[in-house]
Amino acid sequence: MSNWLLPESLADILPAEARRIEELRRDLLDLYRTYGFELVAPPLVEYLESLQAVSGTDLNLRTSKVVDQISGRTMGVRADMTPQVARIDAHLLNREGVTRLCYCGSVLHARPAGLLSDRELLQIGAEIFGHAGIESDLEVVQLALESVGRAGVHHPRLDLNYPDLGRFLIERDPILKSRVAEVCELLNAKDVSGLRALGRDSGCLPETTRYLLALTSLYGDGTVLERARSVLPDEPEVREALGSLRSFIDALPDHEITVDLADIGSGYAYHSGLIFSVYAEGWHDALVKGGRFDGIGRMYGRARPATGFSLDLRKLSAGLAPAQAARAVRAPWGSDAALIAAVKQLRQRGEIVIQMLPGQQLSLDEFVIDRELFSSDGQWQVRAL
Repeated sequence: MSNWLLPESLADILPAEARRIEELRRDLLDLYRTYGFELVAPPLVEYLESLQAVSGTDLNLRTSKVVDQISGRTMGVRADMTPQVARIDAHLLNREGVTRLCYCGSVLHARPAGLLSDRELLQIGAEIFGHAGIESDLEVVQLALESVGRAGVHHPRLDLNYPDLGRFLIERDPILKSRVAEVCELLNAKDVSGLRALGRDSGCLPETTRYLLALTSLYGDGTVLERARSVLPDEPEVREALGSLRSFIDALPDHEITVDLADIGSGYAYHSGLIFSVYAEGWHDALVKGGRFDGIGRMYGRARPATGFSLDLRKLSAGLAPAQAARAVRAPWGSDAALIAAVKQLRQRGEIVIQMLPGQQLSLDEFVIDRELFSSDGQWQVRAL
């Protein structure tokens, strides 16, 4: 095997694309700061017990394991930064009231999340801890939509779901309480025949099968909620879920919003209540995922209401139009004081100046040299090429 080949689902990022990703990172972190979010930077690896304290099976399977050569304990390479940020809020900051935290860093998946997914992501996100109302949910959604808008994504679509609703319908049936993961998988795939077979073979209540089959057809615009009220049981948990979704839709009248009540497998097991995804033309799956994850800090000693979102900057950038090369100025190499001063002045103005080393031949992906610095009557000037 050639020593330059990379493992499956890992890739190098070349100059122009890498620059755009870095510019997006800076722009979005600056945006989050204007909302009052404070930047944190958790470590790439932690003891496995800490990383898995709040995560479900799906996230655990994506966590790569290594042995700490100092302690001999098993560590995990993070596959998601949200549990780490929750640990910081609960254990290190330990503040009263609302805390807004943002972050950006690489995460590694032991196996890709999907057929077209990469294993290394540059995850950026923002979380609000200490507020249980819809206002904090709306803030993170608005910030998520502004994030993709800053990148040049047009006409994003917001997709809502409420996984606790489906889980409630499953767990209220004693026969299915031990088979939640299996039923969730069938619902997420909208596998009608599989659900019918499960209802027939498991001996669950007939009404449970009826409700689960109804969920598979409850997707579309806001009118889904009215249909849901007529076909799902009139119980407090159902009313709470549908009411939360309705309030959320009513608070965002200017956005395209869809609802999918069968989609209860999105995200990781720490999510609770209302969750959302942002889709846009040009990307094969969700650009942004987020929502409420109340109580995530419980395993770190302090349960708090929480909501937030994250996205992969590498995936976001890859779906945009090809990154454009930047304009640059060519300058000769030399020790002339006037030349050095001219180059320095151009760079201070934000210009890219490439000084030609002796014998250098240019082969650039990142820059287009469209001007040059030349001497005329002892004065260094810039002219177009």
